[in-house]
Amino acid sequence: MGLGLAFVFGTVAARLRLSPLVGYLIAGVVVGPFTPGFVADADLAAELAEIGVILLMFGVGLHFSMKDLLSVRAIALPGAMAQISVATLLGLVLALLMGWGIEAGIVFGLALSVASTVVLLRALQERRVIQTEKGRVAVGWLIVEDLAMVLALVLLPTWATIRNDVAAAGEFTVEQAQSIGFALTFTLGKVLVFMGLMLVVGKRVVPWILHRVVHLGSRELFRLAVLALALGVALGASELFGVSFALGAFFAGMIMGESELSQQAANETLPLRDAFAVLFFVSVGMLFDPAILLENPWPLLGAVFIILVGKSAAALAIMAMFKQPRSAAALIAASLAQIGEFSFILAGLGVALGVLPEEGRDLI
Repeated sequence: MGLGLAFVFGTVAARLRLSPLVGYLIAGVVVGPFTPGFVADADLAAELAEIGVILLMFGVGLHFSMKDLLSVRAIALPGAMAQISVATLLGLVLALLMGWGIEAGIVFGLALSVASTVVLLRALQERRVIQTEKGRVAVGWLIVEDLAMVLALVLLPTWATIRNDVAAAGEFTVEQAQSIGFALTFTLGKVLVFMGLMLVVGKRVVPWILHRVVHLGSRELFRLAVLALALGVALGASELFGVSFALGAFFAGMIMGESELSQQAANETLPLRDAFAVLFFVSVGMLFDPAILLENPWPLLGAVFIILVGKSAAALAIMAMFKQPRSAAALIAASLAQIGEFSFILAGLGVALGVLPEEGRDLI
């Protein structure tokens, strides 16, 4: 049902000179739990969408090298951190206007500050600008945002525990401050270890496996090897190092891109990447509840304003400070006018820990 309706609405969107992504999202709304008629299996949709994220990020990694990523670090790293700070501050202001606390405002602002790397990459692929300088800056910018959200997801439970202890004891101790520092250091250490293993071990092991398999002369086995490596690295990154599936798959693709067989690997996985990527956007559409438009219109408009205007304006100002070309600044600004899968995860975790009210998750 998801693929069928995505085809119908995607075709209509394309005929109207819109991105097919709009049609995919509408298909998700139609089969979602908040609209009448057929309701798709939300749990299954989420699992299929996760595979879509992995394969899409893996495919981009195939055409993206560590050299490309490091070449834009002088802009992407400070730019992303500054933009996250501005967006978080705007979210905090909106939260205070709605009567929430500072903690809830910070979590809400962080959720609004991050954009979807998957959505950006899909848009860049359609316009064939990933390999350009401005495309590399955009991808590097969002990779930094993803890493920042990984840290936030680790620190939030630690802070929630400390907050409860402080409420019970009435004071903030040195040991509690040390636990925050340890959690931050430990998470950064795991990410660095993962990246080191991929660059040192993966750079030798992954191409070696592919060359061994291709000599067997089975196209089916080669395709299976590529998929197993992509999904396996993504799972290992998540389970062992706390890195997201998407980032793990991206680095797996970059490592595989060092092989002479990278183009063949990209061609073999392209149909699956496209199909599962469609299901990802359908699953996002299933999360939309039209009733929120009537229940909380003004807070929703405030959140949309921050996402579409506040983040983009901050990006334009930051790019101007770095004296970047207007075309690159416009691309970054447009890329950030959305939120990502980390936004839903962070908001859900905030609600589960009692830091963010449920209304905040509904607005996200």
